[in-house]
Amino acid sequence: MILTNSYTRLPERFFARSALTPVAAPHLIALNRPLAEELGLDADWLAGPEGLAMLSGSEMPEGADPVALAYAGHQFGQFVPQLGDGRALLLGDVIDRHGVRRDVQLKGSGPTPFSRRGDGRAALGPVLREYLVSEAMAALGVPTTRALAAVTTGETVLRMTALPGAVLARVAASHLRVGTFQFFAVRDDLDGLRALRDYAIERHYPEAREASNPTLAFYDAVVSAQARLIARWMSLGFIHGVMNTDNTSISGETIDYGPCAFLDEYDPGKVFSSIDQGGRYAYANQPRIGMWNLARLAETLLPLIDEEAERAVAMAQESLGRFLNDYENAHLAEMCAKLGLKTAEDGDKELIEGLFDLMAKSAADFTLTFRALSENPDSACALFSAPEDFETWKARWKARLAREGTEDEARRAAMCAVNPAIIPRNHRIEEVIDAAVQREDFAPFEAMLVAVTAPYEERPDYARPPSPQERVWETFCGT
Repeated sequence: MILTNSYTRLPERFFARSALTPVAAPHLIALNRPLAEELGLDADWLAGPEGLAMLSGSEMPEGADPVALAYAGHQFGQFVPQLGDGRALLLGDVIDRHGVRRDVQLKGSGPTPFSRRGDGRAALGPVLREYLVSEAMAALGVPTTRALAAVTTGETVLRMTALPGAVLARVAASHLRVGTFQFFAVRDDLDGLRALRDYAIERHYPEAREASNPTLAFYDAVVSAQARLIARWMSLGFIHGVMNTDNTSISGETIDYGPCAFLDEYDPGKVFSSIDQGGRYAYANQPRIGMWNLARLAETLLPLIDEEAERAVAMAQESLGRFLNDYENAHLAEMCAKLGLKTAEDGDKELIEGLFDLMAKSAADFTLTFRALSENPDSACALFSAPEDFETWKARWKARLAREGTEDEARRAAMCAVNPAIIPRNHRIEEVIDAAVQREDFAPFEAMLVAVTAPYEERPDYARPPSPQERVWETFCGT
């Protein structure tokens, strides 16, 4: 397999080379053959001995130049000037079948110069979680990193207890983060910032090169991409869980699935992450945090936006000020589609908010509510503790639909195409992880992967919300 590594054309302070750390007994548990084909990679080679050696981080093919990337970041609001890939190696990049350059990275491949006394390894559970959730997100049309392969290492990692180790191979539009820009800004490294900006523009937003102010045009594009991404998350009840600036992708993809989760019952204040004690990254806070992270990016770009500081601040503030409008427009469009509305009308926002108010009061299941409205609106009544209030809302909604004149069957088909029947429910993921970790049984993982990558198909066993005994209250980061 031939990989290039365009990132290593940048100055050496952008990354660190790291010695490989071979694993004891690599074993392939999942290979995403359709993704490999999309990337122009030989899936049979990847599944063979040489491919397995590369996917486990044990041995690289000729010409590979794996590196750990340098970045900083705000973690739960606290700035850390040096983070970097402490357990990941960027193997290189490929040009896919669509002519797009995409990174191939290993996660859990061993210590790097950025490991900060960590072992650089990953446990099996978080690898399976990221594989399932990232592939589900891709099937749901969410910009996301993708899972190419998962490999067990034949070794254990010590966290709270001894756990089987694993390595995830993932694919991304790039691994550039807000924190990457922060790394150079905090060092007053303007040459580094310029080189990084130029690389990011070339990689993701080449149209910005032609703008009168390329840096501002680049920033505008990142703001817009993040607004659309978070609106998509919110429309699906997805909680990222750890929206640090080092987990905020410049490309507008969802990256770094740690303590992520999907809502079961709707609760705007819901937090799953075991480390988010203050609720900073709660479901409803995600748009606000997205804007906060983008403000941190603006701070790094000010000297490149304009030499006159006050003018640069004013220009950046104007650009950032468009985030909320972009987000609200994107979110309104997402939610109107979920309710079968094809046109915009005054009062649509209030109609949507009225439904969410009822869902919150009844702790109605997020996914089941919208799927029931899609298939049989009358059945949705059973999800609400005050049926008469729901019936009042439903009458308003049906009157709104009537003004569009859409036939019921066409409405139903359109809604079922955007409201999934299946999401990666937290309790099912835990069942998968338990089977794999405790019994080395990967059949539940394989079955769930089939289900979540066909999210609009009816599968009652995977659509079922958790019983009280199955409820998952916390999810955990994989570090």
